Amino acid sequence: MTTPATTLPQVTTASPRRRRPWLGRVLKYGSALLVALLAWVAFDLYVPRRTSMREFDADEVARLETAMWRSYYGRERVKLFRQLSELLRTQYRLPFWRSNAVAYRAAKAAFVFKDGRGRADYERALPDLESFYNSIRAVSDTDFDVGRAARLELEWWIVHRERRRHAPGDLERALADLQAELYRLPAERLSEHARLRAEAMAIRDAKADEGGVTEEDWRRIDELLHGSWRSLHAAVNSER
Repeated sequence: MTTPATTLPQVTTASPRRRRPWLGRVLKYGSALLVALLAWVAFDLYVPRRTSMREFDADEVARLETAMWRSYYGRERVKLFRQLSELLRTQYRLPFWRSNAVAYRAAKAAFVFKDGRGRADYERALPDLESFYNSIRAVSDTDFDVGRAARLELEWWIVHRERRRHAPGDLERALADLQAELYRLPAERLSEHARLRAEAMAIRDAKADEGGVTEEDWRRIDELLHGSWRSLHAAVNSER
């Protein structure tokens, strides 16, 4: 008797996977780029630097301050952050990543204050202001008091916000006191800077109360701020 042949399953041999040499190269170079990026960020954030706060372009500071006021009152947080970063890079010469980290704290403080309704709310901005000034002090060749600078910054914000409760001249004095601390100079030498800056604020406030700040108003504000920062530059460099 014959036995029927057993049908065996066909065995197929899987073809070997194609090698992807490009993938290995991508991973290799991607890892190298990541390491380089992390090294750059660490160097940028933590390597000590020194700069002079007296060496700034007054006209550029004024241009940026006008732009920052517009962003602040327009509640344009991202734009304000970018403008602060630019100011820190170009005028305080902070490197890229550090300028962004410091600008974030300053912009955060500004909007914490903006949303406040009283001194207790306003003081919630102090930790970010202290962090901001601590970063400035770390690169500055002027030995100012970080805590006092942060409190003076917040104080002029409050005087400006509550201007109807304050006597004429209070805002100018508050503005001069801040710069006097930062540059370790008598406040009287910085009075013109403070007066022109306060006048620019007064125009913005009055026009906003009347219904809106026009482009012509912003041009006048910008002119006053240019005069203000030129005056500060002259005052802090007069003995050099």
